[in-house]
Amino acid sequence: MSAEAFGRYFPAVVTLDDLAAMNAADRYGHRYELSPEGALSVTPPPDSEHAAIASRLMIWLAVAGWPAEQVLQAVGIKIPGPDGGGGRIPDLTLWARPQPPAVWLDLADLLLVVEVVSPGSASADRVVKRLEYAAAGIARYWVVERDPAQTVTMHSLGKDGTYDVAAKVPLAWLLQTAPADHQLGTHHGRPPGGRSAPHHSPRSEPSTGH
Repeated sequence: MSAEAFGRYFPAVVTLDDLAAMNAADRYGHRYELSPEGALSVTPPPDSEHAAIASRLMIWLAVAGWPAEQVLQAVGIKIPGPDGGGGRIPDLTLWARPQPPAVWLDLADLLLVVEVVSPGSASADRVVKRLEYAAAGIARYWVVERDPAQTVTMHSLGKDGTYDVAAKVPLAWLLQTAPADHQLGTHHGRPPGGRSAPHHSPRSEPSTGH
């Protein structure tokens, strides 16, 4: 279905199939997402800085041994909700194992979600998605700001089902560490490929959330 057709025949209740069709039909790269309550949101395509941040994190994970099939950019994930649930398209996701071909993936193997803040998504990334991802049981959620330090706020899921801020660090500092330093490795800090991750020892962690 074309974007023009959606404009003329917008469904009363948007499903994940509708959402997938909207994303496919949009010629300008807008991102269509659906909250668990059924609220539709549309964000503009990412700019070059946004894309570069996501790519740097993807390369960081790949160098540490994570397979490309488990480090995915802009893939749809299902968010449970009272009326069938919603769908989000995070900037980067890390998975415990390769996922089957699908437009919307289940959350069972999801280890980490990363969102890079854009001018039109700041409140959603910092507040709305933080609540949604915690309620969905996603263990780790990182938000990358667009300040000069490109600060990464690392959230980890607490026993009460809400996120705690584990740390706030500059992106450049993070990229000097190993993913296993942030609980993103298997036993003994080894990534799925079996190799020890390259490790650099920064002097100290810039800041932590307390």
